[in-house]
Amino acid sequence: MFKLAKFAKSTLFVATTCFVIGSAVAQNSSTHFPGIGRVATPAEVAAWDIDVRPDFKGLPKGSGSVEQGQKLWESKCSVCHGTFGESNEIFTPIIGGTSADDIKTGRVASLSDRKQPQRTTIMKVATVSSLWDYIYRAMPWNAPRSLTPDDTFALVAYLLSMAEVVPDDFVLSNTNIAEVQKRMPNRNGMTLKHGMWNSKGTPDVHATACMHNCVQFVQIGSELPGYARNAHGNIAEQNRQYGPFRGSDSTKPPLAKLPGAAGEGLAHASETHAISKGPAALFKSENCTACHAMNSKLVGPSVADIASKYQGQSGALDKLMAKVKNGGSGVWGAIPMPPQAQLSEEDRKTLVTWVLSGGK
Repeated sequence: MFKLAKFAKSTLFVATTCFVIGSAVAQNSSTHFPGIGRVATPAEVAAWDIDVRPDFKGLPKGSGSVEQGQKLWESKCSVCHGTFGESNEIFTPIIGGTSADDIKTGRVASLSDRKQPQRTTIMKVATVSSLWDYIYRAMPWNAPRSLTPDDTFALVAYLLSMAEVVPDDFVLSNTNIAEVQKRMPNRNGMTLKHGMWNSKGTPDVHATACMHNCVQFVQIGSELPGYARNAHGNIAEQNRQYGPFRGSDSTKPPLAKLPGAAGEGLAHASETHAISKGPAALFKSENCTACHAMNSKLVGPSVADIASKYQGQSGALDKLMAKVKNGGSGVWGAIPMPPQAQLSEEDRKTLVTWVLSGGK
């Protein structure tokens, strides 16, 4: 796992996503890397420094039971990953392919079996910290970083119970997770012969600087053609809304100089998302486009097909608003739609009205 937060902390450097031209590059630049980026603020480093290492450094205190995890899984996770982690055609299975012998040996035998139809997550992952870390920082897809540490402990406990690593009445916590690690089916399936695993306080790379007769000064800069700058919409609006994201507002000209430590001049994701948008932009920003295209079937039905199906039906607006809020399946096939409870009633009505109009 790449330790982005540790990289930022050790180098005190954050690269901007702005395109800067000419001599302005040198202004407000990092003293460690002249002409590139700026010094990260303590708040920016802290916001990204949430990783959990295999030795469990960085793991918050907390606990969660298998029973609690099952409830969370069914409400937030099963729509994409299946009730038992078997997948539902959207993602690859998480659970399956391991045995009691694998838990004893720490090596998953089916990884070497050509008859094994698919490699699941639990077959491959060597450390329980990887499960905890990824779920906590990135899930659920439509609301990342919305899970508490206790929620995450519960979800990991439920996954491990389905893999028979822990019993059905188990309570996973920061105090017993190291013991659970000793039962991970593929705990011995990862090579430890690299510096990132156990550097003992020394750098991961031990190379010696060997450049000679180098050019004394190199002007670093880049330029994006004006016609391409906003070709894919404002990039500042295309981040999922969590964390202190900063970026270039591609609807405006490039910055004349690098921003200072406060990030003045950069677009803030929270501010760009707060701008009043039309329904089409809302449809895109809420990741509806991941499952629904305008005129062709994707994971779910197209906007055109939904509008055609419900055209002229009494109560269609209220019915679909409830469907968007609570999720469900069966109308368009077996793949369920996840609940979109994060939407306000106003935004939900705006989206459904727009979809029923065929995106007009």
